[in-house]
Amino acid sequence: MTMKIRLTSVPVTDQQHAQEFYCGVLGFEKKHDIDLGEFRWLTVVSPEEPDAAELLLEPNAHPASKAFQEALHNDGIPIASFEVANIDAEYQRLLAAGVAFNGEPADAGGTMVAVFDDTCGNLVQLHQPAQN
Repeated sequence: MTMKIRLTSVPVTDQQHAQEFYCGVLGFEKKHDIDLGEFRWLTVVSPEEPDAAELLLEPNAHPASKAFQEALHNDGIPIASFEVANIDAEYQRLLAAGVAFNGEPADAGGTMVAVFDDTCGNLVQLHQPAQN
């Protein structure tokens, strides 16, 4: 079996604002932006891997999605985790861009992590894998 992850999603409160944050602040690139009437099929990718997994910035219009998103956020649980090569440098870059973190990068059993608010209703974790 050669199953691959090509698409995953995060619920967002506002797609345009999410595009501005995920592209303009975090540095992802827009891959697809298809008008579907009230909403859009809006995906972003890492500029370093444009043909790898896409992140769908999905409207949280469904009541279950909104409730799930709010519960995770209120409980301090990140909805997604993005890998970075140098968490300290990325933390400083994002702080300078106005991103609100829950604290400084911390060791989580050999993996460094830091959690921030994506301004779209979610907490997101950055992680730097342990160096071997």
